[in-house]
Amino acid sequence: MLVLRSRSANMVDSFLKYISYEKRYSQHTVTSYQNDLRQFTDYLSNKFNVTDLAQASQLMVRSWVLSLMDEGIAAKSVNRKIASLRSYYKFMLKREAISKDPTARVKLLKTPKELPDFADEQELSSHLDGKGFEIDGRGFDEGFKGNQQRIIMELLYGTGMRLSELLGVKETDISRHDRTVKVLGKRNKERIIPISASLIQVIDDYINDKNHRFEANPNGKLIVNNNGGEAYPMLIYRTVKEYLNRISSVDKKSPHVLRHTFATHLLNKGADLNAVKDLLGHSSLAATQVYTHNSLDKLKAVFDQAHPKA
Repeated sequence: MLVLRSRSANMVDSFLKYISYEKRYSQHTVTSYQNDLRQFTDYLSNKFNVTDLAQASQLMVRSWVLSLMDEGIAAKSVNRKIASLRSYYKFMLKREAISKDPTARVKLLKTPKELPDFADEQELSSHLDGKGFEIDGRGFDEGFKGNQQRIIMELLYGTGMRLSELLGVKETDISRHDRTVKVLGKRNKERIIPISASLIQVIDDYINDKNHRFEANPNGKLIVNNNGGEAYPMLIYRTVKEYLNRISSVDKKSPHVLRHTFATHLLNKGADLNAVKDLLGHSSLAATQVYTHNSLDKLKAVFDQAHPKA
């Protein structure tokens, strides 16, 4: 049994290295795959006394899916776990470690079509440019925390970048001459995002405050924590949630909501769908088209108001 367990573990390690270094998946995705495989391994061991993933059958995979549903796991999350298994067994097939894929006939669960949450344009922009503070006092905090809040909010809303991309931005990735920021996206794909002159000023104010308070950080990252060290995801989550709680009525309050808001507001202003796709770093239009429902609603309102037959 120890030999089987070791063989299975070695295959999983090889798979994780493959998706990390050859497929260039993000560390977050690699960790998710690893957790899904570990969870399935534990289920096989406890339920069927099977310690080698190569011995899993279609019945065992379906049994696991049913158990996840019984636990109340959301269909979207279950589908992600199925996708993890599919990728792993496809990898094993290519390496001839198995002769049959146990996930081949396992279907994904039906999921309701979710529309992305986004903040109101006037509500958000008026506070970011300072007008909202004059009206209701719900502005940024004083001192470094306030500068940190502003740069996080302005960068996420002003560029549509992901949380992981924000954490990876270095000071040298900012081009003041071209007014651009370079980000490293999924699968290590670089893209250049234009930024406004006002955002350049926000960045410069933050860097000046940061350099005045802390010694230069060796990795050159733009965003640091409250002690000048490397920033971390929860810091960004907490900052966004705290600020959106002050100024926005949007239900979800997360960094990704600002990405949704960036895309929605661009499309509502008439931006080309392909251009928004490139700005977001999507590999296909399918992922970007989820935002078009808001633009269609606006077009319908214009039609109803202006067309003589409406």
